[in-house]
Amino acid sequence: MRMSTAHLPILSAISGILLLATIQDAAADMLKPFKDELFSNQTVIESHDNGAFQTIDYQEMRDINGRDQIPEKRVKPAYVDTGVRWKAQEDETLQLGDRKVDVTRIGPASKQAFTVIFIHGRGGDRRLGSNDYTFGGNFNRLKNLAYGNGGTYYAPSVKGFDSNGVADIAALIRYSSEQSGGKPVILTCASMGSFICWGITRDAESVKRLKGMAILSGVTDPDFTKSAFYKAKLPLWFTHGSKDPVYAAADQEALFEKLYKAHYPTRFTLFETGNHGTPVRMTDWRKVLNWIVDPQAS
Repeated sequence: MRMSTAHLPILSAISGILLLATIQDAAADMLKPFKDELFSNQTVIESHDNGAFQTIDYQEMRDINGRDQIPEKRVKPAYVDTGVRWKAQEDETLQLGDRKVDVTRIGPASKQAFTVIFIHGRGGDRRLGSNDYTFGGNFNRLKNLAYGNGGTYYAPSVKGFDSNGVADIAALIRYSSEQSGGKPVILTCASMGSFICWGITRDAESVKRLKGMAILSGVTDPDFTKSAFYKAKLPLWFTHGSKDPVYAAADQEALFEKLYKAHYPTRFTLFETGNHGTPVRMTDWRKVLNWIVDPQAS
């Protein structure tokens, strides 16, 4: 059927409305898109709790072998933009009171619009969270999302996952908040690093400075509901692989369901067939961080 030219003004108006809606949605997000077509195009195969819990289709042959030049060691060039490394990345040792913390910083040292801190797991250090090429380029995306939107990303080396490690990160949270003038600080922890996150939830001074947290492949904290973080109702997002052999997904799911039923602001992303390292590779940082900053927007 041929379309009359009389339809063109109507189509133009509709297109304009849709474009305006898209622009307004983007404007509401703290983080603007960066390679979303490569990182955010994930298929939801199951959803419940009004969409708060989503199961994502994950396939090793596609999401590792098809994405990496050298599987698990070097991602294909399309997934990274390494300019941020030369423009905004520094390795430094911060003297924070009586504590010294080795960090990789991406972004300004002060007056940043927000701060994201990533805590590695056992056997890691600051190099894990700042490597452009491993984990499918997901840390490179996080670096670009932070720097490109006026924020700062810290990847610290954690010496231990005990009270001393918690104290070091509490000092980094305080420093980041002070340097930014009280702008949002978001803490993210992977694997054994989740012990640091759970420890921070009990530190009332840190909680005052936090905007929220994300736990990737983490251990469960059965006493979380007694923490200052819980009482403040700060947003909490979990991501986990369904076949994680280190920390069972079912344990974290049970905590999520308990929180969700209590009307706590929480989200859970489960990667079907995913292993322990899958969330570090597959977590959609832009989606997670935007929600933590404004849970009511989605």
